[in-house]
Amino acid sequence: MPAVNASAPKVALVTGAARGIGLAAARRFLAEGWRVALLDIDGDNLNRAVAGLNEPERTLGVTCDVSDAAGVAAAMAAVAARFGRLDALVNNAGVAVFKPLLETTDEEWNRVLAVNLTGPLLCTKAAAPLMREHGGGAIVNITSISGVRASTLRVAYGTSKAGLAHLTKQMAVELAAIGIRVNAVAPGPVETAMAKAVHTPEIRADYHDAIPLNRYGLEEELAEAIFFLCDARSSYITGQVLAVDGGFEAAGIGLATLRGERRNG
Repeated sequence: MPAVNASAPKVALVTGAARGIGLAAARRFLAEGWRVALLDIDGDNLNRAVAGLNEPERTLGVTCDVSDAAGVAAAMAAVAARFGRLDALVNNAGVAVFKPLLETTDEEWNRVLAVNLTGPLLCTKAAAPLMREHGGGAIVNITSISGVRASTLRVAYGTSKAGLAHLTKQMAVELAAIGIRVNAVAPGPVETAMAKAVHTPEIRADYHDAIPLNRYGLEEELAEAIFFLCDARSSYITGQVLAVDGGFEAAGIGLATLRGERRNG
């Protein structure tokens, strides 16, 4: 491992970083002068993403399945060998299956839980010793409003994200003793490639009706929240789940009707 330089730029590891919120988070860290390891199971897209960042001295691409303990250990070793330290881990990698409960196969259930819940556990267990060597750090788990509010077709996804929200609290309580803060960001609907592919115009209209800010979030808005929770400005915050959702989780029914009454009043 390279000799540690206390004044060296900080290092973040972002999983699921080939696209979407993960890639936006990587850009945000780079903009603040951090070095960033980007991890993703999709090696081709990851290589294109890293090349597009055009920061060869400050980035590292690692192809890995976060549900594979041996692969995660090798990825962490690569980060340590390249950068010598780790200050932030963003557990963003995730998969989703959108099917009714009775049509969700055992294999689909197991895969979603393996990536979305076991993956963050494996990455945290591998990252924490490296963070501890240099005084601690911060971990941000990407949960979802689907882990707070039940909705159709998300039995595996929503359950995995609810589990991750509680895992965040477990991690925060146990890792505080070694200087590691652990929080979560729970995105609402976000303008990602996946959302654009699977959300029909009707679904988008339903979301707009249910969101007080009346729009989808932006990847960059999620990245801001993630970076804040990794930054020293949030040094007394741990064990929290921050909803970045335009008010979706806070709202009950009747919002669309209320808007109509205001427009017609």
